[in-house]
Amino acid sequence: MGSTMSSWMLIAPELFVTAMACAILIFDLFLKDDQRDLTYLLSQVTLLGASLLTVRLAGESNVAFEGMFVLDNFAKVMKLFIYLTVFAVFAYSRRYLMERGLYRGEYFVLVLFAVVGTMIMVSAGNLLTIYLGLELLALCQYALVGLQRDNGTATEAALKYFILGALASGMLLYGMSLLYGVAGTLDIAGIGNVVTSIGANDKVLIFALVFVMVGIAFKFGAAPFHMWVPDVYQGAPTAITLFLSTAPKLAAFAMAIRLLVEGLSATAGAWEDMFIVMAMLSILVGNVVAIAQTNLKRMLAYSAISHVGFLFLGLVGGNLNGLSSALFYTVTYVLMGMGGFAMIMLLSRAGFEAEEISDFKGLNQRHPWYAGMMMILMFSMAGVPPTVGFYAKLAVLQTVVQAGHVWLAIFAVILSVVGAFYYLRVVKVMYFDAPETAEPVPSDSLVGGVVTLNSLAVLVLGLSPGALMSICVYAMQGLV
Repeated sequence: MGSTMSSWMLIAPELFVTAMACAILIFDLFLKDDQRDLTYLLSQVTLLGASLLTVRLAGESNVAFEGMFVLDNFAKVMKLFIYLTVFAVFAYSRRYLMERGLYRGEYFVLVLFAVVGTMIMVSAGNLLTIYLGLELLALCQYALVGLQRDNGTATEAALKYFILGALASGMLLYGMSLLYGVAGTLDIAGIGNVVTSIGANDKVLIFALVFVMVGIAFKFGAAPFHMWVPDVYQGAPTAITLFLSTAPKLAAFAMAIRLLVEGLSATAGAWEDMFIVMAMLSILVGNVVAIAQTNLKRMLAYSAISHVGFLFLGLVGGNLNGLSSALFYTVTYVLMGMGGFAMIMLLSRAGFEAEEISDFKGLNQRHPWYAGMMMILMFSMAGVPPTVGFYAKLAVLQTVVQAGHVWLAIFAVILSVVGAFYYLRVVKVMYFDAPETAEPVPSDSLVGGVVTLNSLAVLVLGLSPGALMSICVYAMQGLV
């Protein structure tokens, strides 16, 4: 690949976000509480600036720092998705954080450093780069979950997340060390060449693959490595849960693609079998256990586990269609999950968290528009046409059938029907139950406007998914 720019220019977006995060950290020290909007605006400007720098690199496709950093179509598309997601997360979180005394510079700085971690993971061309990006992201996530220090539930969730995260991180690192032992290099492309030459039957290689898969499954929150998801999603402040359910999922997808598709494609038969098992477990556990939940955040956590199962089905195909549909599903889930958690924040106020499903009783009588938006989001998560959730499931199932796993597609469809129950239960309480309170829904034009855009995007992308699917195909071309 021809290089027309220096290595430093290729990592300009990462350098910019890092520099701005450091600058905001210092700048925020001199602000009074009533001036905190400046920190918020600077954080949003940082994401816009990173977007412009990434778009400016649109014509570039190159590697830097002796292969440790990769800039290709996949990296650029994933970074733009991450910027857009975090931009919406900041907009959603503003009022929620202000009302709970969490509207501080630490939140914005930690999220921006987490964004740097995701950017490094997305562009990683080396095992060390992936691990550095992963740990930067993970450390910021642990701190964010425990940001509400006087809240015992949040502190407990942070501790659980830290312990289980450290365990999973150790397993991933062990798998990487075995890969280095097999290939003699940390370069992912180099590992791919060695693995192709020695074949997929090497016992140490399969042993390494198992540990790598454990690390990937934990970051996604897939069964049987899902135990942290409901506790952390419920225990963390909803603004933090909103972040955890979005950008890190995109980074986990990028990590899986870099490690498995680029580095271990010769062992595709083995990791596809593992994905089938984890997909079935995730869809089963997520959909069945979610039925018993009365807490909406916990229900959405189990919903996320089942959606990860569907996402894994797309990876089973291993071809361009499968990987594109998996990326489409990931983006779709991020959009739907973001809207669901945002609705919880929209209905919450200081001293009251609208976390229980019963808190949504009679929402149609209190605010018909928000009830309509929530209904679209729930229908999309359940896979009801014409929402984008339906198309995402259809695209994934088509690739599974094309791969010859008809029985797996039937299993997923049956469990989807089972899972529709708990989504429709939310719609039922909004439209057919009497409200438990006559208090008006808190007024927030910013969050209300973004929720409306979010929900309508779910509907419009379902009616016309071609553009988003084309972007996903464009991102995956060259990797398969």
